[in-house]
Amino acid sequence: MLDYKTGKGQVVAATIENFMTLDLTGVGLIAKIYDALQEKQPGPACMSAAELIVARVRAHGGPVVIATGFPEGAGVPETDGPVGAALMARALFLGLGIETVILIDDDWLEMMVGTCRGAGLAPLPFPEDGVIRPVDFIRPVYIRSTPKDDTGCRAITNAILDVTKPSLVISIERPGANDNGLYHGLGGRPLDGMVADYDHFFRRAKAEGVPFIAIGDGGNELGMGMVGEKLKTFSPKAKDCGIAGRGGVAAATAADHLIVSNVSNWGATGLIAALSAYLEKPSVFHDGALEKRCIEQCVSFGGVDGMFMGPEPAVDGISATEWEGLVNTLRNTLDRLAGRVVGWKGDGGDWRQLK
Repeated sequence: MLDYKTGKGQVVAATIENFMTLDLTGVGLIAKIYDALQEKQPGPACMSAAELIVARVRAHGGPVVIATGFPEGAGVPETDGPVGAALMARALFLGLGIETVILIDDDWLEMMVGTCRGAGLAPLPFPEDGVIRPVDFIRPVYIRSTPKDDTGCRAITNAILDVTKPSLVISIERPGANDNGLYHGLGGRPLDGMVADYDHFFRRAKAEGVPFIAIGDGGNELGMGMVGEKLKTFSPKAKDCGIAGRGGVAAATAADHLIVSNVSNWGATGLIAALSAYLEKPSVFHDGALEKRCIEQCVSFGGVDGMFMGPEPAVDGISATEWEGLVNTLRNTLDRLAGRVVGWKGDGGDWRQLK
């Protein structure tokens, strides 16, 4: 296991954090959001999340549940979130041999199935009895969809806690209810009727001691309540969405552990990179080609880019080709830090010893 609190491990952890806080989209909020997080949760968010996941899964067993899905116009789902969820499911299986259940709204099921196939996973039907069992010779993922009404949604999510018994729960780019119990886009757009209420699920999980990790990029995502009050001091619509009586867009539910990044999928990449480094298992971290394929599959099965608002192979205005390069750059950087290089004589090892 990598010691990320001293020496080279500390450099690896810091490098991942630095990549996560690059303002790739030009929105201009990520530096302030990251500073707000550091006030509440000091230290490398990605690497400490990886440590938490490993310890919890090995001690508890049971699948990981990942919730995602954020609606754009007409309620179609954006590519940010599902891609990260699918690739995290892959990393958890390769790194820890643990299965993942992805939680998403009924009308986005087809999109999520296609996205998971793009990530190199085999989506399997969720078991009727709710119990996840190992399946040999396949990389499984289970997708559990829910209706948007509270009664139907809670029947399913309560059963996940009662019967499926996850080791931990993760949300990525999932709308979080504000102080008034209402959901919004970052710019103040109401999401009434477009999303199921997963806040109830995550609050109950927390109350029962199931660790809750969240990934967000703007402050209106489930779990971002950890920095919600601070967000209201600098994020334009966090305190007031612009519609009388609704309140602001800042999410109220706080995660146990929060990762923030300029794009939520990029935060998932940071967590995957950290898990790979912490386990000292390079195969856990996918390459750029798989990231690109996963984005394209997400779009082919109904996802839209959150900037273009159309079925473009992109995430928050960043093309799939650009994401391919970003992922490869982070992978190559971490390979160099880990000494996985070839010297001038063709020898492998630490470059400092090969010169």
